[in-house]
Amino acid sequence: MQQEKRYSDMTEQELRQEISKLQEKARKAEQMGMVSEFAVLERKVLMAKAYIMDPSTFKPGEIYEIEGAPGEYFKIDYMNGVFAWGYRTKGDGTQEALPISLLKWLN
Repeated sequence: MQQEKRYSDMTEQELRQEISKLQEKARKAEQMGMVSEFAVLERKVLMAKAYIMDPSTFKPGEIYEIEGAPGEYFKIDYMNGVFAWGYRTKGDGTQEALPISLLKWLN
């Protein structure tokens, strides 16, 4: 059995192909009512997208809106690879990590 290539080892072209493939699988899972499978595939898409983005454009101390959660904001404490570590501004102050593909710049 061939081991799958890690997202961190893929080229941008390979990541884009993987994202397309995962989005198609997610669409089919959604049509078939496979809610759990759909959720897993959507998370994989988010992770693959994070590896296409440039982590250096996200800065500790800055606040970003969380994609798919209007009105929820995330303040970055530090970066580790494609993950931003910090906390939700309206949360309980618990530190968590979000893939950078979930963060939107404020206008």
